[in-house]
Amino acid sequence: MSLEVDIIKKLQGFELRVKFKVDNYTLGFLGASGSGKSMTLRCIAGIETPDTGRIVLNNRILFDSGKKINMPIRERKVGFLFQNYALFPNMTVEENIGFGLVKRIPKVEKTNKISKKIMDLQLVGMEKRYPYQLSGGQQQRVALARALVVDPEILLLDEPFSALDEHLRNNMIIRLKEDLKEFKGTSIFVTHNMEEAYQLCNNIIIIAGGKIDAVGHKDVIFNNPPTLYSAKLTGCKNISKARKVEPNIIEAVDWGCKITFNYEIEGDITYIGIRAHYLEICEEDEVINTFNCWVVFTSEALFRIKVYLKFSKPIVGEKDYNIMWDISKEEWDLIKQKPLPLKIRINPDKVIRMK
Repeated sequence: MSLEVDIIKKLQGFELRVKFKVDNYTLGFLGASGSGKSMTLRCIAGIETPDTGRIVLNNRILFDSGKKINMPIRERKVGFLFQNYALFPNMTVEENIGFGLVKRIPKVEKTNKISKKIMDLQLVGMEKRYPYQLSGGQQQRVALARALVVDPEILLLDEPFSALDEHLRNNMIIRLKEDLKEFKGTSIFVTHNMEEAYQLCNNIIIIAGGKIDAVGHKDVIFNNPPTLYSAKLTGCKNISKARKVEPNIIEAVDWGCKITFNYEIEGDITYIGIRAHYLEICEEDEVINTFNCWVVFTSEALFRIKVYLKFSKPIVGEKDYNIMWDISKEEWDLIKQKPLPLKIRINPDKVIRMK
């Protein structure tokens, strides 16, 4: 099972230009709204047509501009779960599920296929209900059943949790993860939510302005994002311009400090970053990569607190900080009793280096 995509399509404001290959696993598309994620899915499904390029699914050519091939939607064997589910309001659950099945299959076979998906997705007893009589989670399961009933070779999921509240979203993520394990084909999951992407996907492609910004296993993308955009998108709050001043020393220009590594740093470094929860309090003096920090202000959430710090004085207003530290309230209750400046260590093993 594999999908190969290499397409170009001009859109309003930017050009979609993506090239990737995905095998038999769940691939995540992570990016901001309007970056081209959903348009890529629509081109794979045949809803939209690329200007040029080629799309191949399991050795079947779905689209090839050079060969003038553009396979009809119904022949592509693609299951599509739309962002708003796109259920027909005047159709029942079983009618919505069966809508994608071709009319020429025998009635008994069609009924059996629909019944199986109703059972698989725990929709028994809801067959005659209309969409307005269903909860958000039930509507999603109907939409997923409709996508799967056609026995697709690939499943495309376009931000399926965007309409759900947080509690229901968490439950549906767990459920969808189990459903995807049962699916034997390739899946592509589109989202702008990094938590969803990490929980559901093996590999991740980050898309920015119609181009692929970064691609890799989810652990690599989140732990060592290779670009400034991918670091910001995956939630890194502490980023500084950087320059190498010694083979093993990088100066964080915006922070006004230098970070020493225990090995020579290869390649060019333009930015460095460290995630807010990786900062460490240090009790000892003269520890390498430990810096005096003054508290500028704090921002309290339900269980955690964000502490905004500056590496030097004077402090001019709340915007005059260098880094943000994210810790539990219990930790902060102990640390805030310490005299200033706090001694904060930046662990070089946790530093993200970006080109």
